[in-house]
Amino acid sequence: MSSKSVVALLGSATLAFYSSMAFSSKYNFPEPQSSIAQDIYDQHILALWICLAIFIGVFGVMFYSIVKHRKSVGYKAANFHHSTLVEIVWTTIPLLILVAMAYPATKTVIAMKDTSEADITIKATGYQWMWGYDYLQGEGEGISFYSKLSTPLAQVANKEPKGENYLLEVDNNMVVPVGKKIRVITTANDVLHAWWVPAFGVKQDAIPGFIRDVWFTAERPGIFRGQCAELCGKDHGFMPIVVEVLEQEKYAQWVADKQKASAAVVTTAAVGN
Repeated sequence: MSSKSVVALLGSATLAFYSSMAFSSKYNFPEPQSSIAQDIYDQHILALWICLAIFIGVFGVMFYSIVKHRKSVGYKAANFHHSTLVEIVWTTIPLLILVAMAYPATKTVIAMKDTSEADITIKATGYQWMWGYDYLQGEGEGISFYSKLSTPLAQVANKEPKGENYLLEVDNNMVVPVGKKIRVITTANDVLHAWWVPAFGVKQDAIPGFIRDVWFTAERPGIFRGQCAELCGKDHGFMPIVVEVLEQEKYAQWVADKQKASAAVVTTAAVGN
């Protein structure tokens, strides 16, 4: 096999491998459901292609040199000397690659931090081991509830087959409308937690005594799942996050139902006293 064939085969195999890795959901990020998540995904894929190009370039030259200049065909080892030009080139090229990758990444990080002009603000409080949600601003203001794992204990104890959303299902979903900017304020009641929903490209620590925030705008209705992403104790793995995105009309109905249920509880408590 010729040296060119070796390089071509190496390049083809590497390209096939990276392509399968880049576009297979098993090994990649979930399908983006927000503009921030899309930016993160695009930059992730760009970085993979840059790594692929570097890999093919470096190892292609290396294997070409090994095959083409082997001792068995009469080549002798070369003697290299200092070259200022070569040092400038191999320093400048990586610098330009890093700048090309850092520029869009910096824009995305800045956009991730811009939680201004939110349509709805929700406080997410981490507890051992559940989440509490308080709707502080916008449509739904005043709604509060806890969200706990709803996977049956029999599945956890391996007494029943695992469900489709094993350990990623809750009794009360966090509900938001599609197309609205949602600001999530995170804090914690006991230890460090983290609110993480990969499909929206959001992850923010929830720290006792501190307020952090993050935002997302869901682009389509659906149910999107995440987890606490900070080790918080023995039941850390039993602290899922479920965000349900509804059309505006259905969201308005959900708000009305929640507010009616809250009013009924208040009335019952007042009558009881």
